[in-house]
Amino acid sequence: MYPTKYHKAASIDDAVAALGAGEEALVLAGGQTLLATMKQHLASPSDLVDIRAIDGMSGVSTDGDMLVIGAATTHAEVAGSADVQRLCPALAGLARGIGDPAVRHVGTIGGSIANNDPAADYPAGLLALGATVVTSKRQIGADDFFQGLFTTALDDDEVITSVRIPAASRAGYAKFRQPASLFALVGVFAAQGAGGTRVAVTGAGEDGVFRHVGLEAALGADWSAAAAGGVGVASEGLLADIHASAEYRANLIGVMAKRAVEAS
Repeated sequence: MYPTKYHKAASIDDAVAALGAGEEALVLAGGQTLLATMKQHLASPSDLVDIRAIDGMSGVSTDGDMLVIGAATTHAEVAGSADVQRLCPALAGLARGIGDPAVRHVGTIGGSIANNDPAADYPAGLLALGATVVTSKRQIGADDFFQGLFTTALDDDEVITSVRIPAASRAGYAKFRQPASLFALVGVFAAQGAGGTRVAVTGAGEDGVFRHVGLEAALGADWSAAAAGGVGVASEGLLADIHASAEYRANLIGVMAKRAVEAS
């Protein structure tokens, strides 16, 4: 077993200081991925910085037609929020479909996007909705935040504090679950709003979550399942593993895109 120091941060400044002081310090929120990887000895942080007791780090509020979700807000809280259901029901549906009840009541939106698992749900939602990630240092647009497999724009001593998500006029999410993990084998989030038509795909890209320009163009011209189904999806650049070939994932992208539009 390896030694790990535990810090219960009382403020953002406390958390940032602890992250900066630790040799390999990591943030602990829900811990649904981090603690599992530590048990498997795939991660060995020198310090764990628990942010759950910091005031204002959890909860959902609104700023006009903008959703503001604290980084430590659980998936269950997002799914059950009346504000999320009113301004972006597709995001509530996404949160409702993450993992199982135990995961949804402990895992957090901030932890999910900071980890940026290539098959996670939230990255697709935030990318398609044109969200902004607010940190202890700055604000980062979703297009710049997600940078590849398990990689984000976050600095080592940077803490996500909230996510700002503009309301969408139309949005839908559909995923084909990997039955053992309940992660997305392929998930597609399609949205229309002030930022135009955006379509994000999770679970399929070799480099993680990505926007599909062909589907965006088709749905921008005609928001319909037929339009989504008419887009050819290439298999180049898609994942191939024991669960599905790249060609199978390419087909699923088209199928999930149609279902996302139908669900909007």
